[in-house]
Amino acid sequence: MKTNLFFKKQTSLLASILLSALLINCIPIAQADPITVTAIGHNSDALYINAPFMPYANPQAPKGGMLSLSATGTFNSANPWMTTGIAMSGTGYLYDTLLTGSLNESFVMYPQLADKVTYDPEDTSWIIYHINPKAKFWDGSAVTSADVQATYDALLNKGLMQTRSYLSGVDKVEIIDKYRVKFHFNSAENKELLLIVGQFPIFKKDSIDKDFEKLSLTPLMGSGPYKLYHVEQGRSVTYKRDPNYWGQQVMSNIGRYNFDYIKYTYYGSDEIALEGFKVGQYQFREESSARKWVTAYDFPAARAGLIKKEAIVTKNPVAMQALVMNLRKDIFSDIRVRQAVTNAFDFELMNKTLFYGQYQRLESFFHGSELAATGTPSANEYEVLKPLLPQLEPIQRQAAISEWHLSKSDGKGYNRQALLEAREKLLQAGFFYKDMQLYQADGKQAKFEILITDDKITRVLLPFVNNLKKLGFTVSIRQVDTSQYLERLRRFDYDMIVAGYPQSNSPGSEQSYMWGSKAADEQGNQNFSGIKNKAIDTVIDKLIKADNREKIVLYSKVLDRLLRAGYYMVPMYGSTSTRVVYWDKYRHHQTLPDDSIGIDYWWVDKSAESIIDKYLK
Repeated sequence: MKTNLFFKKQTSLLASILLSALLINCIPIAQADPITVTAIGHNSDALYINAPFMPYANPQAPKGGMLSLSATGTFNSANPWMTTGIAMSGTGYLYDTLLTGSLNESFVMYPQLADKVTYDPEDTSWIIYHINPKAKFWDGSAVTSADVQATYDALLNKGLMQTRSYLSGVDKVEIIDKYRVKFHFNSAENKELLLIVGQFPIFKKDSIDKDFEKLSLTPLMGSGPYKLYHVEQGRSVTYKRDPNYWGQQVMSNIGRYNFDYIKYTYYGSDEIALEGFKVGQYQFREESSARKWVTAYDFPAARAGLIKKEAIVTKNPVAMQALVMNLRKDIFSDIRVRQAVTNAFDFELMNKTLFYGQYQRLESFFHGSELAATGTPSANEYEVLKPLLPQLEPIQRQAAISEWHLSKSDGKGYNRQALLEAREKLLQAGFFYKDMQLYQADGKQAKFEILITDDKITRVLLPFVNNLKKLGFTVSIRQVDTSQYLERLRRFDYDMIVAGYPQSNSPGSEQSYMWGSKAADEQGNQNFSGIKNKAIDTVIDKLIKADNREKIVLYSKVLDRLLRAGYYMVPMYGSTSTRVVYWDKYRHHQTLPDDSIGIDYWWVDKSAESIIDKYLK
């Protein structure tokens, strides 16, 4: 009432104000115009926008030969994007994406199917991808906007849950014309989405309509550098380079895709696969076992100088490998119990007796990179943490602002101090001992199962299990086949698993489906722990919306602190090097990329191959 009366008394003044406002609105306001570029980075500049080829590529690399690799388990599908089935290895070679990533830069994308993009730096709620008119599917038909729209419709409505989460900010995909497609986003805050929508394979619309949800060994129609050549059910998959591949002269493809064939040979276990490598059944191997790296490569071909070993250092964060506790299970609901379980892992003993000192303990979810949190929080980190601290339980709150470390032993086999501290934590959580057994506060026996699919991890788990038994836990290790394991993961049907969490130097939307509260309730997503933490959700949101590199680093470090402080999983071990072993016919550029071994840019030395072929006959 008072407001209305005031305006009635100020009619002439109001008229004057409105007239001024009208005149001001008539004055042109400087606005950023949409720009069209051939490369785009998320808070990064594209270093190679005018380069003839990538710096880790050899444009004179010879074409020919076979890249032969191993795979473990089995397969029954050629489509890794639908919710059922076990996909064959190597399907990524069948498809092009709209843009392709640089292996030297933090989230910078270069042309692939799209030769340029248009967007407004001041309004990042949309982006237009311009499809290269030269882009063709294997059948010779053009890749069009309709194919892009159909692909994203399938991914968003029928695809894997983690894919749907990753793309959840996409509102709609609009066809402008045959070669221009416009992505509309729910908001302008997630600038990553401009690039994210360029990362996914594009399928032909007719193929999607008929076969997207069909469990089949026939792949969807693609436009990629390789075609599926031969499938030996359950035993091998072979791809053949398409001599008519449309994208051979795209800048990022110069010196790339040099192998005539890429073959994956399947084995029941890695132990069997190693024996296959020794006799040349496949000839390129990434070695994940420190023990095998040190001891397994002394066999006739190696002694004849035909085997080469390389430890290739990358600048990517080391993937967090961890024993994941399922917080959906009552036994792990108390953070003190999770701390106790963490204390039972004696890394120093394992590194000494099992790993030949080859590993480092992972005390960060971004280990080995500038994103890793160290020491106590900086002033900027604390400024982000401070308003979030009331949302944390006391133990997590204190751990988030302290210098965080895991317990360490002397490596002699009995970490008495860590186990005493673990026992005290269990008692504080209300656990109790009766008849030499440990019980939960509700009277249930303290019992859980570690679910695995690869038996080689058993030898690593046994010392951990023994320490848990010393604390009174009843623990078993259960191995199941790959299909059953994946199905149980989709349903979060486990107590504890061993899982890996790869990271990049530009983390963003993918953090939501690994740690976000919403993902904890979405079957098929990757929040295997079942983390539901408002503070973590807040920081993930800030990370996604970060508009410069400094903020990405800052929010990553804060996220690192919160994840560690929650004791959601037992960090295991890792290395900043990727260990590869191969028959000495493969070659690579003298300068390897920073973030990957870049196998797509390697090639075969034909003279060396002939020597190996004679040896194997």
